[in-house]
This record gives sequence, structure tokens and C-alpha cells, in this order.
Amino acid sequence: MQSYASFLVIGADVGGLQVGNMLVQLVSFLILLALLKKYAWGPLMNKMEERENHISNEIDIAEKNRTDAEKASREASAELKQTRQEAQSIIEDARLAGQKQEQQIIEAARVAAESIKKSAKEDIEKEKENAIKALQDQVATLSVQIATKVIEKEINAQDQEKLISEYIKELGEER
Repeated sequence: MQSYASFLVIGADVGGLQVGNMLVQLVSFLILLALLKKYAWGPLMNKMEERENHISNEIDIAEKNRTDAEKASREASAELKQTRQEAQSIIEDARLAGQKQEQQIIEAARVAAESIKKSAKEDIEKEKENAIKALQDQVATLSVQIATKVIEKEINAQDQEKLISEYIKELGEER
């Protein structure tokens, strides 16, 4: 029996390990492992899978959002470029319209100036004709007066000189 008892105790010289205790601990450990697997490891792994799926979904959503943001940025950039082109076109159209209007104003001013100039020339010509006519009338009147005075008396050279002087004085006084 001693050999059987010595079989149950390994290394009895040092303090020994008893096989029975080892078997009980081994069975207890295996039961503990089975319980942990069933109640702790399974739910823990499920939570880890849920967490992994959640993180994966968040990464997918973030990637989708990044792609959408890049797309929106490209669209906004294209719209901004188009808006700038339209604004440049509007500015160019306004500049051309301004130049056209400037030319029209200059042309209208030139036509108005020509019209005023023509009208002034016509007025000057009329006034000149009126002045000539008035002078002709005065000359005629004075000629008649001189002729009357000549007829009244016979004129010698001195009288003629005197008559011309008087005529020039009268012309000067009338003006």
C-alpha cells in the first residue's frame, strides 16, 4: 500500500504533490474554463464583435462622409469657378456697354455741336445781311441827302471835301 500511497504523492521528499488534489484542481479548472467560456467568453466575444462591427460601420460612414465632402467641395469649386466666369462676363458686358454708351454720347454731342455751329453761322449770316441792308439804306439816304445839298448849291473842291467829312461824321455818330 505504501507503493500505492507513494504513487499518489509525487516528490514526497520535498513536501510532495498529491495526485488527488491535482486531479480535483484540474477538474475544477476545466469546469471553471467551461463556465467562463459559456458565460463570460461568449458574451465578451459577442460584445467585441458588436464593437468591431460598430467601429467598422463608423469607419464606413466616415469614409462615405469624406467622399461626400470631397464631392461637395469639387461641386462648390466648380460652381465658384462658374460664378467667377459669369461675374467676369457681366463685368466685360458692362464695360462694353459703357464704351458703347460713351461713343453714343460723344456722337450725340458732336451732332449737337454741329447743329449749334450751323445755327450760329446762319444767325451770323442773317445779321450780316441785315447789317449790309441797313448800311445800304443809310448810304442811300445819305446819298439822297448829299445829292439834295449838291443840287442846292454848286460844289467846288473845298465844299466837296467838307461834305465828305460831314458824311463820315454822321456815319460815326449813328453807330
